[in-house]
Amino acid sequence: MSRRIRQARLTQTLAVAITGAAAAFIVTAALFLLGYILVRGLPAMSWEFISQPPRGQMKAGGILPSIIGTLALTSGTAAFALPVGVAAGIYLSEYAPRGRMTRIIRLAISNMAGVPSIVYGLFGLALFVILFSFGTSILAGALTLACLTLPVIITATEEALRQIPSDLRQASLALGATRWRTIYRVVLPAAAPGIVTGSILGLARAAGETAPILFTAAVYYKRQLPTSIFDDVMVLPYHIYILATQVTGRPDDIIWGTALILVGGVTAGSVIAATWRSLQRKKVRW
Repeated sequence: MSRRIRQARLTQTLAVAITGAAAAFIVTAALFLLGYILVRGLPAMSWEFISQPPRGQMKAGGILPSIIGTLALTSGTAAFALPVGVAAGIYLSEYAPRGRMTRIIRLAISNMAGVPSIVYGLFGLALFVILFSFGTSILAGALTLACLTLPVIITATEEALRQIPSDLRQASLALGATRWRTIYRVVLPAAAPGIVTGSILGLARAAGETAPILFTAAVYYKRQLPTSIFDDVMVLPYHIYILATQVTGRPDDIIWGTALILVGGVTAGSVIAATWRSLQRKKVRW
């Protein structure tokens, strides 16, 4: 018996050491990457770089059109993906019957999450750009990115709702509340931290995607800011790709500065979401 106990303790120690080493490696690699981008990108930071359009064949000037285009696409993605994704998560968690059809729906969502982003780009090109005649535009790009983001938001919403104890639902129903009022007033507020976190992660992924917007929204160069959802735009991920592969003689600081703006924006959004989630979880007790 004592031998089995020693073997179990040894196995546990090895498992803790391996998982700890893996976590330390991931954190170290992430910090190194962020630090490297910060060091290389800081020399390019200036008010002109943030507030002016590119000039001199994108070898000088700023990245304002790319920043505005990225914000427009991300905002459009959130407008389309969040209502549909949260509603689908609520349905699967609270209303969907346990049966074959529900399993097929969940399997389809899992498969959507594993589809390469380039396939979403071709899908958006065929459906939104050509069939619906939206052209290369913010609308087509936002709809394509919304399709890419939906699996993350649906899964995050469903998992967050499942973590809420059923006692809260039963107590609300016992007080005479309807099922929808229970979900809206009791379950959703308690699950909001998890839903918001998953949504932010999905939108952060959408903000950094290049392949889907390559076919649906992004252009090589454009000084004008967008005025309509049917305008094409410059975006930060595609701008980085263009600078790195097709603009010869450009200062490397511009590439790293653009990458720093993109990574900094995504990181700031994630930190804000994590802070808000932590504050909300301290308020919730069950």
